[in-house]
Amino acid sequence: MGIEDIVNQGKKAYADNKDHVDGFLKSDQAEQISDQVFDSAADLAKKIAPDQYDATVDEFRDKADGAVGNEK
Repeated sequence: MGIEDIVNQGKKAYADNKDHVDGFLKSDQAEQISDQVFDSAADLAKKIAPDQYDATVDEFRDKADGAVGNEK
């Protein structure tokens, strides 16, 4: 089985379960998990990058967080 087969299986699995996946991505649980993940990633990026990029890191974090969960 090649990588193309794996990708195609993933696409099919998503298509078959799109409603469930989309529902989860807008759930309270997804919001809590995404907040933790995005906050941790932003904190790490701020430690590594120069301070002048902190605002940019926060912008990316907020945009990513807006795509997952149910908080607007």
